[in-house]
Amino acid sequence: MRLADLKGRSVAVWGTGREGRAAVTAIAPHGPSRLIAVDDSANFLSVAWDGPLAELAPLAGGDHAFPALVTADVVVRSPGVPQTHPWMAELRRRGVTITGGSALWMADHAARTIGVTGSKGKSTTSSLISHLLAAVDRPNIFGGNIGVPLLDLPDAEQYVLELSSYQCADLTDSPRVAVVTSLFPEHLDAHGGEAEYYRDKLNLLRHSPEMIVVNGSDERLRNEIRGVTDANGFPPIPAAADDSRFRVEDDIVYCSDEPLFQRSALRLKGGHNGRNLCVALAVLDGIGIDVPGEKERLAAAVASFEGLPHRLTEISDPSGLTFVDDTLSTSPYSAMHAIDAYSDRPLTVLLGGTDRGLDYSPLRHFLAGKELTVIGIPDSGPRILAELAGLDKIKSVAAQDLPDAVRLSRELTPAGGVVLLSPAAPSYGQYRNFEHRSQAFTDAIAATA
Repeated sequence: MRLADLKGRSVAVWGTGREGRAAVTAIAPHGPSRLIAVDDSANFLSVAWDGPLAELAPLAGGDHAFPALVTADVVVRSPGVPQTHPWMAELRRRGVTITGGSALWMADHAARTIGVTGSKGKSTTSSLISHLLAAVDRPNIFGGNIGVPLLDLPDAEQYVLELSSYQCADLTDSPRVAVVTSLFPEHLDAHGGEAEYYRDKLNLLRHSPEMIVVNGSDERLRNEIRGVTDANGFPPIPAAADDSRFRVEDDIVYCSDEPLFQRSALRLKGGHNGRNLCVALAVLDGIGIDVPGEKERLAAAVASFEGLPHRLTEISDPSGLTFVDDTLSTSPYSAMHAIDAYSDRPLTVLLGGTDRGLDYSPLRHFLAGKELTVIGIPDSGPRILAELAGLDKIKSVAAQDLPDAVRLSRELTPAGGVVLLSPAAPSYGQYRNFEHRSQAFTDAIAATA
């Protein structure tokens, strides 16, 4: 479904945040018969909805929210509305068409788009692709799940997008190049289960992309996409595996048998970031860029890449400890990647946040035989510590909150060690969002210095 298809139809935009506002602004010029915004939250009137937005689409909330949705021909769902919302099932039962702003945008721009998703690595890989393209004179617009709704993006010849599972779920068109960096259980409460999460995440690949690039070292991902092909009938291109065209061996990034540059040129720590780099290079190679011929410019671009905030961001401290902000870690698997990145130094890791009932047994298996300190933070911290009980080399300590965890970490971490906030749980509940949790971490570091 395209924006133009909404002409003469009754449309309800579900959500009044950035995505909802962008959808109203984009849909209105196409002449829907009715356009209404819907906020189903208990405090819907706390969101300012006036001026031009209110003129384009009046706001329905409270008792009017559900009737506004079920009487629409098309509901444009903001990504924050979970697939498991009870109204979603009723809308489907009544035959109401459900789509999203990202899907409406993709229908008109797929041919110019590189779309990247993954349970971990999508932000770094998409921003790295954009950065490397610009370095070889391929200008592009970078957007997606980084705070800029797709419907707000300016016109461009090339787009590179980071796409969440929520955005992928509604797509009926795949981007020209579809990229998946990793796959593990995440956001299960919003999707309804592990199988449903994989289904929604991998919907990115189901609508005839011209090329698919994946992290070939991810066994779960390989199994889930078995039999998937692109529009030309070719299987996904595997990057970063031992036999891939693009891979890392002995700190050297290779293209087939040709060494390109040192892996350490990329300042981002961890083996997973080396794999992200290989995926990015495979994308450039696949769209016709002579990667070996451009290796000097690409090496310089890799060396200048800063990475993104809140992903293994190091914070120096007068004590000699290194504090690391990895607050975007919301699952045990992402915390495992972060822990692995600092395996060569004495390590204290802070774990815990909103408890979504995740299975933390993979974290126990990963930590078996490793020596480090784990500090558990409410709400899920006590359950994580219980899961790790009995591991001989793991020192477990419970904290009252994040500031208390930082204070304890100063006492428990050896000189020259690392204090890693990689909570393996979301921030909401105790904090407004991940930025708020990151600021609380930084404030606690300063307060205890």
